[in-house]
Amino acid sequence: MNPTTPTPPPTPPTQGRTGQYDAFHTARARTNLVASLYAQAMGEDYPAEVAASSSCDWPLLGLLTARLRLHPGQFLVDAGCGAGGIGLWLARALAVRLAGFDLSPVAAAQATARRAHFLGPAADRAVFQVGELENTGLPDRAAHGIVCVDALGRAADRAAALRELGRVLTPGGRLVVTRALRRGAEPAWHEQISAAGLTQEHLDERPGEGAMWERLYQLWIAHADQLRHELGQAPAENMLREAHRMLPKARGRRAVLLTLKRLPDAPAGVRAAGRMTAPGRHPGDRPGSSKETTQ
Repeated sequence: MNPTTPTPPPTPPTQGRTGQYDAFHTARARTNLVASLYAQAMGEDYPAEVAASSSCDWPLLGLLTARLRLHPGQFLVDAGCGAGGIGLWLARALAVRLAGFDLSPVAAAQATARRAHFLGPAADRAVFQVGELENTGLPDRAAHGIVCVDALGRAADRAAALRELGRVLTPGGRLVVTRALRRGAEPAWHEQISAAGLTQEHLDERPGEGAMWERLYQLWIAHADQLRHELGQAPAENMLREAHRMLPKARGRRAVLLTLKRLPDAPAGVRAAGRMTAPGRHPGDRPGSSKETTQ
């Protein structure tokens, strides 16, 4: 920042993140450069129509389709949808209804504008809105399936986000979410999954994901001047900071796709027993919290 420029007042964290994402999506819509760099990094695995700003490739789309196990007419949620390509592709492929939400109003508007391309005259079976992973604005037990691609790691509170997504799932519904952690590190998400009323159904390794990010970050750095010229200074610098910060970690990254299933409701008698106070505890006691340290 120029030292002669007045320092702006501090902005709340959510508002600051929203502004960054709005600026990125607005800038990306002006140029094909970002999509071109993703395509170079992914090669034949790049799903051009989806054009996601994430690690979504053809193998991941196949896994999402298989793990969701949705029937035509059921309800899918795209959590952290960005410009909507992943959810809209799945809604068309699986003939399901769709609701997507994103922190960025610009992204939600772009997703809304893309509905007709994917769904034609059935465009109104997809809706997009502004929402957060910890506060989706969606009703209880509404979704038969939820996808969350490269968004949970950016949540302010991952445990709260999982609880919220679990709340939105109908019993027996599935949440399919990408996760990553340092290679060799012990996953720290098991307690969070259980606290959300979910159980792990599948864990699929994504062995090429780290190398893809390594190639992409190298491309961003190599095209730094072009990114600044075509996107503008602020969006480009945000991307370059991410590239320089994450590039050294890319090779040591273990990426997976988690399929989580909401547990069916317990019979009434079991629920009543579960509300009884456990020995040595008092009504209102809460278990200790556990924060995840790996991503």
